Amino acid sequence: MSDPWPLWPSILALVAAVLVVIFAGSRLAKAADELADRTGLGEAIAGAVFLGAVTSLPGIVTTATGALQGDAAFALANPVGGIALQTVWLAIADLLYRRANLEHAAASLENLFQAVVLIALLSLPVIAFATPQLTIGWIHPVTVLIPVFYFYGLHLQRRMHHAPMWKPIRTGETRDDAEEAEYSGPLSRVWLTFAALGLVVGVTGWVIGQAGLGVIAATGWPSGVTGFTLTTAVTSLPELIVLISAIRIGALTLGVANIIGGNVFDVLTLSVADVFFLDGTIYAAAGAESLVLLGGTLLITAILAAGLLVRDRRGIGFEGIGIPAIYAATIGLALVAI
Repeated sequence: MSDPWPLWPSILALVAAVLVVIFAGSRLAKAADELADRTGLGEAIAGAVFLGAVTSLPGIVTTATGALQGDAAFALANPVGGIALQTVWLAIADLLYRRANLEHAAASLENLFQAVVLIALLSLPVIAFATPQLTIGWIHPVTVLIPVFYFYGLHLQRRMHHAPMWKPIRTGETRDDAEEAEYSGPLSRVWLTFAALGLVVGVTGWVIGQAGLGVIAATGWPSGVTGFTLTTAVTSLPELIVLISAIRIGALTLGVANIIGGNVFDVLTLSVADVFFLDGTIYAAAGAESLVLLGGTLLITAILAAGLLVRDRRGIGFEGIGIPAIYAATIGLALVAI
Protein backbone atom coordinates (compact mmCIF):
# COMPACT_ATOMS: atom_id res chain seq x y z
CA MET A 1 0.00 0.00 0.00
CA SER A 2 1.58 3.29 -1.08
CA ASP A 3 1.61 6.43 1.07
CA PRO A 4 -1.21 8.91 0.36
CA TRP A 5 -0.39 12.11 -1.48
CA PRO A 6 -0.10 15.33 0.58
CA LEU A 7 -3.12 17.64 0.70
CA TRP A 8 -2.07 20.45 -1.65
CA PRO A 9 -0.63 18.20 -4.38
CA SER A 10 -3.89 16.26 -4.16
CA ILE A 11 -5.97 19.42 -4.60
CA LEU A 12 -3.84 20.59 -7.53
CA ALA A 13 -4.13 17.15 -9.13
CA LEU A 14 -7.93 17.31 -8.85
CA VAL A 15 -7.97 20.75 -10.49
CA ALA A 16 -5.73 19.51 -13.32
CA ALA A 17 -7.99 16.47 -13.74
CA VAL A 18 -11.01 18.76 -14.13
CA LEU A 19 -9.31 20.61 -17.00
CA VAL A 20 -8.31 17.38 -18.76
CA VAL A 21 -11.81 15.93 -18.39
CA ILE A 22 -13.42 19.09 -19.81
CA PHE A 23 -11.08 18.98 -22.81
CA ALA A 24 -11.72 15.30 -23.54
CA GLY A 25 -15.45 15.31 -22.76
CA SER A 26 -16.39 17.99 -25.29
CA ARG A 27 -14.69 16.01 -28.06
CA LEU A 28 -16.16 12.66 -27.00
CA ALA A 29 -19.72 13.83 -27.76
CA LYS A 30 -18.88 14.74 -31.37
CA ALA A 31 -16.99 11.49 -31.94
CA ALA A 32 -19.82 9.40 -30.46
CA ASP A 33 -22.45 11.24 -32.50
CA GLU A 34 -20.51 10.46 -35.68
CA LEU A 35 -20.12 6.80 -34.65
CA ALA A 36 -23.87 6.59 -33.95
CA ASP A 37 -24.63 7.81 -37.48
CA ARG A 38 -21.97 5.89 -39.38
CA THR A 39 -22.46 2.55 -37.60
CA GLY A 40 -26.27 2.73 -37.73
CA LEU A 41 -26.64 1.94 -34.02
CA GLY A 42 -28.58 5.10 -33.23
CA GLU A 43 -27.97 7.69 -30.54
CA ALA A 44 -29.56 5.78 -27.64
CA ILE A 45 -27.39 2.68 -28.02
CA ALA A 46 -24.27 4.63 -28.97
CA GLY A 47 -24.73 6.84 -25.93
CA ALA A 48 -25.31 3.91 -23.60
CA VAL A 49 -22.49 1.70 -24.90
CA PHE A 50 -19.78 3.96 -26.36
CA LEU A 51 -20.13 7.04 -24.18
CA GLY A 52 -21.40 5.14 -21.16
CA ALA A 53 -18.28 2.99 -21.08
CA VAL A 54 -15.69 5.67 -21.87
CA THR A 55 -17.06 8.39 -19.58
CA SER A 56 -17.17 5.82 -16.76
CA LEU A 57 -13.43 5.09 -17.04
CA PRO A 58 -12.33 7.72 -14.47
CA GLY A 59 -14.74 6.25 -11.94
CA ILE A 60 -13.60 2.70 -12.65
CA VAL A 61 -9.92 3.54 -12.16
CA THR A 62 -10.66 5.65 -9.08
CA THR A 63 -12.69 2.81 -7.56
CA ALA A 64 -10.01 0.20 -8.27
CA THR A 65 -7.39 2.50 -6.73
CA GLY A 66 -9.44 2.90 -3.55
CA ALA A 67 -10.17 -0.82 -3.31
CA LEU A 68 -6.49 -1.77 -3.70
CA GLN A 69 -5.66 0.72 -0.93
CA GLY A 70 -8.15 -1.10 1.32
CA ASP A 71 -10.70 1.72 1.65
CA ALA A 72 -14.00 -0.10 1.16
CA ALA A 73 -16.30 2.87 1.82
CA PHE A 74 -14.43 5.09 -0.65
CA ALA A 75 -14.36 2.38 -3.34
CA LEU A 76 -18.09 1.69 -3.10
CA ALA A 77 -19.10 5.34 -2.81
CA ASN A 78 -17.43 6.34 -6.08
CA PRO A 79 -19.60 4.33 -8.50
CA VAL A 80 -22.77 4.82 -6.43
CA GLY A 81 -22.08 8.53 -6.09
CA GLY A 82 -21.35 8.75 -9.81
CA ILE A 83 -24.77 7.32 -10.62
CA ALA A 84 -26.50 9.76 -8.26
CA LEU A 85 -24.60 12.88 -9.33
CA GLN A 86 -24.80 12.11 -13.04
CA THR A 87 -28.57 11.92 -12.67
CA VAL A 88 -28.43 15.35 -11.02
CA TRP A 89 -26.65 16.54 -14.20
CA LEU A 90 -29.90 15.85 -16.09
CA ALA A 91 -31.73 18.30 -13.83
CA ILE A 92 -29.06 20.90 -14.59
CA ALA A 93 -29.36 20.19 -18.32
CA ASP A 94 -33.11 20.82 -18.07
CA LEU A 95 -32.27 24.41 -17.21
CA LEU A 96 -30.08 24.71 -20.31
CA TYR A 97 -32.62 23.24 -22.74
CA ARG A 98 -35.38 25.82 -22.57
CA ARG A 99 -37.60 24.59 -25.42
CA ALA A 100 -39.14 21.78 -23.36
CA ASN A 101 -38.53 19.37 -20.53
CA LEU A 102 -35.46 17.35 -21.54
CA GLU A 103 -36.95 13.97 -20.57
CA HIS A 104 -39.96 14.86 -22.74
CA ALA A 105 -37.97 16.01 -25.76
CA ALA A 106 -35.55 13.06 -25.66
CA ALA A 107 -38.28 10.44 -25.44
CA SER A 108 -36.73 7.04 -26.07
CA LEU A 109 -37.81 3.51 -25.25
CA GLU A 110 -34.17 2.49 -24.94
CA ASN A 111 -33.45 5.18 -22.34
CA LEU A 112 -36.48 4.17 -20.29
CA PHE A 113 -35.45 0.52 -20.47
CA GLN A 114 -31.92 1.43 -19.35
CA ALA A 115 -33.39 3.15 -16.28
CA VAL A 116 -35.32 -0.01 -15.41
CA VAL A 117 -32.18 -2.14 -15.87
CA LEU A 118 -30.29 0.26 -13.62
CA ILE A 119 -32.85 -0.17 -10.82
CA ALA A 120 -32.55 -3.95 -11.17
CA LEU A 121 -28.74 -3.83 -11.07
CA LEU A 122 -28.68 -1.56 -8.02
CA SER A 123 -30.90 -4.00 -6.14
CA LEU A 124 -28.18 -6.68 -6.33
CA PRO A 125 -25.69 -4.88 -4.02
CA VAL A 126 -28.49 -4.48 -1.46
CA ILE A 127 -28.67 -8.26 -1.31
CA ALA A 128 -24.89 -8.43 -1.00
CA PHE A 129 -24.92 -6.02 1.95
CA ALA A 130 -27.43 -8.30 3.73
CA THR A 131 -25.47 -11.51 3.01
CA PRO A 132 -21.76 -10.67 3.42
CA GLN A 133 -21.02 -14.20 4.62
CA LEU A 134 -21.65 -15.59 1.11
CA THR A 135 -18.37 -15.61 -0.79
CA ILE A 136 -16.67 -17.22 -3.76
CA GLY A 137 -13.03 -16.95 -2.78
CA TRP A 138 -12.91 -13.39 -1.44
CA ILE A 139 -15.74 -11.95 -3.60
CA HIS A 140 -19.52 -12.04 -3.25
CA PRO A 141 -21.60 -13.98 -5.84
CA VAL A 142 -23.33 -10.68 -6.72
CA THR A 143 -19.99 -9.55 -8.16
CA VAL A 144 -20.37 -12.25 -10.82
CA LEU A 145 -24.09 -11.67 -11.39
CA ILE A 146 -23.83 -7.91 -12.07
CA PRO A 147 -21.96 -8.30 -15.41
CA VAL A 148 -24.31 -11.12 -16.45
CA PHE A 149 -27.37 -8.94 -15.86
CA TYR A 150 -25.68 -5.99 -17.58
CA PHE A 151 -24.86 -7.81 -20.81
CA TYR A 152 -28.26 -9.47 -20.94
CA GLY A 153 -29.81 -6.01 -20.60
CA LEU A 154 -27.73 -4.82 -23.57
CA HIS A 155 -29.00 -7.80 -25.57
CA LEU A 156 -32.61 -6.92 -24.77
CA GLN A 157 -32.00 -3.25 -25.60
CA ARG A 158 -30.54 -4.07 -29.01
CA ARG A 159 -33.50 -6.34 -29.70
CA MET A 160 -35.90 -3.52 -28.78
CA HIS A 161 -34.04 -1.13 -31.05
CA HIS A 162 -34.68 -3.36 -34.08
CA ALA A 163 -38.22 -4.47 -33.15
CA PRO A 164 -39.79 -2.05 -30.63
CA MET A 165 -43.11 -3.08 -29.09
CA TRP A 166 -43.77 0.32 -27.49
CA LYS A 167 -43.28 3.86 -28.77
CA PRO A 168 -43.47 7.23 -27.00
CA ILE A 169 -46.24 9.55 -28.12
CA ARG A 170 -44.82 12.22 -30.42
CA THR A 171 -45.51 15.86 -29.64
CA GLY A 172 -44.30 19.15 -31.06
CA GLU A 173 -41.42 19.13 -28.55
CA THR A 174 -40.26 15.57 -29.22
CA ARG A 175 -36.84 15.43 -30.85
CA ASP A 176 -35.59 12.42 -32.81
CA ASP A 177 -31.95 11.52 -33.37
CA ALA A 178 -30.13 14.35 -35.12
CA GLU A 179 -30.19 13.78 -38.85
CA GLU A 180 -27.13 12.06 -40.21
CA ALA A 181 -24.58 14.58 -41.44
CA GLU A 182 -22.10 14.23 -44.25
CA TYR A 183 -18.83 12.87 -42.90
CA SER A 184 -15.47 12.64 -44.59
CA GLY A 185 -12.50 10.47 -43.80
CA PRO A 186 -12.31 6.80 -42.81
CA LEU A 187 -14.37 5.40 -39.93
CA SER A 188 -11.17 3.99 -38.43
CA ARG A 189 -10.00 7.55 -37.76
CA VAL A 190 -13.07 8.21 -35.64
CA TRP A 191 -12.53 4.98 -33.69
CA LEU A 192 -8.88 5.91 -33.04
CA THR A 193 -9.88 9.38 -31.86
CA PHE A 194 -12.50 7.90 -29.57
CA ALA A 195 -10.02 5.34 -28.16
CA ALA A 196 -7.34 7.99 -27.59
CA LEU A 197 -9.78 10.20 -25.70
CA GLY A 198 -10.84 7.17 -23.67
CA LEU A 199 -7.22 6.49 -22.72
CA VAL A 200 -6.75 10.08 -21.57
CA VAL A 201 -9.91 9.89 -19.48
CA GLY A 202 -8.86 6.55 -17.97
CA VAL A 203 -5.42 7.78 -16.89
CA THR A 204 -7.09 10.83 -15.37
CA GLY A 205 -9.18 8.46 -13.26
CA TRP A 206 -6.05 7.06 -11.58
CA VAL A 207 -4.93 10.59 -10.71
CA ILE A 208 -8.37 11.37 -9.25
CA GLY A 209 -8.27 8.21 -7.12
CA GLN A 210 -4.87 8.98 -5.67
CA ALA A 211 -5.78 12.61 -5.07
CA GLY A 212 -9.07 11.68 -3.40
CA LEU A 213 -7.35 9.29 -1.02
CA GLY A 214 -4.80 12.01 -0.29
CA VAL A 215 -7.58 14.45 0.66
CA ILE A 216 -9.18 11.84 2.94
CA ALA A 217 -5.88 11.08 4.69
CA ALA A 218 -4.99 14.76 5.16
CA THR A 219 -8.38 16.03 6.31
CA GLY A 220 -9.94 13.02 8.04
CA TRP A 221 -13.15 13.43 6.05
CA PRO A 222 -15.42 10.34 5.95
CA SER A 223 -14.32 8.07 3.09
CA GLY A 224 -17.81 7.23 1.90
CA VAL A 225 -19.12 10.78 1.78
CA THR A 226 -15.88 12.03 0.19
CA GLY A 227 -16.15 9.40 -2.53
CA PHE A 228 -19.86 10.16 -3.00
CA THR A 229 -19.26 13.89 -3.41
CA LEU A 230 -15.73 15.22 -4.03
CA THR A 231 -14.03 12.63 -6.24
CA THR A 232 -17.33 11.70 -7.86
CA ALA A 233 -17.83 15.35 -8.86
CA VAL A 234 -14.58 15.14 -10.84
CA THR A 235 -15.01 11.64 -12.29
CA SER A 236 -18.56 12.51 -13.38
CA LEU A 237 -17.52 15.63 -15.28
CA PRO A 238 -17.15 13.75 -18.61
CA GLU A 239 -20.86 12.90 -18.47
CA LEU A 240 -21.78 16.53 -17.78
CA ILE A 241 -19.54 17.89 -20.54
CA VAL A 242 -20.79 15.30 -23.04
CA LEU A 243 -24.41 16.00 -22.04
CA ILE A 244 -24.04 19.75 -22.59
CA SER A 245 -22.16 19.21 -25.85
CA ALA A 246 -24.83 16.79 -27.11
CA ILE A 247 -27.59 19.28 -26.33
CA ARG A 248 -25.74 22.00 -28.22
CA ILE A 249 -25.44 19.87 -31.36
CA GLY A 250 -29.07 18.74 -31.10
CA ALA A 251 -28.32 15.12 -30.14
CA LEU A 252 -30.70 15.04 -27.15
CA THR A 253 -31.23 11.29 -27.09
CA LEU A 254 -27.47 10.76 -27.22
CA GLY A 255 -26.96 13.11 -24.27
CA VAL A 256 -29.60 11.48 -22.07
CA ALA A 257 -28.40 7.99 -23.08
CA ASN A 258 -24.87 9.01 -22.13
CA ILE A 259 -26.07 9.68 -18.58
CA ILE A 260 -28.35 6.68 -18.15
CA GLY A 261 -26.05 4.30 -20.05
CA GLY A 262 -23.09 5.58 -18.06
CA ASN A 263 -25.01 4.95 -14.86
CA VAL A 264 -25.78 1.37 -15.88
CA PHE A 265 -22.14 0.83 -16.80
CA ASP A 266 -21.08 2.29 -13.43
CA VAL A 267 -22.80 -0.58 -11.63
CA LEU A 268 -20.16 -2.84 -13.19
CA THR A 269 -17.66 -0.82 -11.18
CA LEU A 270 -19.11 -2.35 -8.02
CA SER A 271 -17.83 -5.70 -9.29
CA VAL A 272 -14.44 -4.08 -9.93
CA ALA A 273 -14.43 -2.78 -6.35
CA ASP A 274 -15.13 -6.23 -4.90
CA VAL A 275 -12.48 -7.93 -7.05
CA PHE A 276 -9.77 -5.38 -6.20
CA PHE A 277 -10.60 -5.34 -2.48
CA LEU A 278 -8.46 -8.27 -1.31
CA ASP A 279 -9.47 -8.40 2.37
CA GLY A 280 -12.68 -10.37 1.81
CA THR A 281 -15.89 -9.19 0.16
CA ILE A 282 -16.10 -5.40 0.11
CA TYR A 283 -19.74 -5.45 1.25
CA ALA A 284 -18.71 -6.84 4.63
CA ALA A 285 -16.13 -4.07 5.15
CA ALA A 286 -18.22 -1.07 4.04
CA GLY A 287 -20.08 0.83 6.75
CA ALA A 288 -23.75 1.71 7.14
CA GLU A 289 -23.27 4.96 5.23
CA SER A 290 -22.56 2.94 2.07
CA LEU A 291 -25.97 1.30 2.29
CA VAL A 292 -27.62 4.70 2.80
CA LEU A 293 -25.88 6.05 -0.30
CA LEU A 294 -27.03 3.01 -2.29
CA GLY A 295 -30.64 3.37 -1.13
CA GLY A 296 -30.71 7.07 -1.98
CA THR A 297 -29.31 6.36 -5.43
CA LEU A 298 -32.00 3.73 -6.03
CA LEU A 299 -34.67 6.30 -5.17
CA ILE A 300 -33.06 8.90 -7.45
CA THR A 301 -33.07 6.41 -10.34
CA ALA A 302 -36.71 5.49 -9.74
CA ILE A 303 -37.68 9.19 -9.91
CA LEU A 304 -35.77 9.54 -13.19
CA ALA A 305 -37.62 6.53 -14.63
CA ALA A 306 -40.92 8.10 -13.55
CA GLY A 307 -39.89 11.36 -15.24
CA LEU A 308 -39.18 9.51 -18.47
CA LEU A 309 -42.64 7.95 -18.28
CA VAL A 310 -44.67 11.03 -17.27
CA ARG A 311 -42.80 13.38 -19.67
CA ASP A 312 -43.77 16.81 -18.35
CA ARG A 313 -43.90 19.13 -21.33
CA ARG A 314 -42.52 22.33 -19.84
CA GLY A 315 -40.02 23.36 -17.21
CA ILE A 316 -37.75 21.05 -15.29
CA GLY A 317 -40.57 18.75 -14.15
CA PHE A 318 -41.00 17.01 -10.80
CA GLU A 319 -37.89 14.92 -11.44
CA GLY A 320 -35.78 18.05 -11.90
CA ILE A 321 -36.73 19.15 -8.39
CA GLY A 322 -36.89 15.76 -6.68
CA ILE A 323 -33.56 14.37 -7.86
CA PRO A 324 -31.29 17.16 -6.49
CA ALA A 325 -33.32 17.27 -3.25
CA ILE A 326 -32.94 13.56 -2.62
CA TYR A 327 -29.24 13.73 -3.52
CA ALA A 328 -28.68 16.37 -0.84
CA ALA A 329 -30.80 14.45 1.69
CA THR A 330 -28.85 11.25 0.98
CA ILE A 331 -25.56 12.97 1.82
CA GLY A 332 -27.06 14.25 5.08
CA LEU A 333 -28.38 10.82 6.07
CA ALA A 334 -25.03 9.20 5.23
CA LEU A 335 -23.29 11.61 7.63
CA VAL A 336 -25.78 10.60 10.33
CA ALA A 337 -25.15 6.89 9.64
CA ILE A 338 -21.35 7.15 10.12
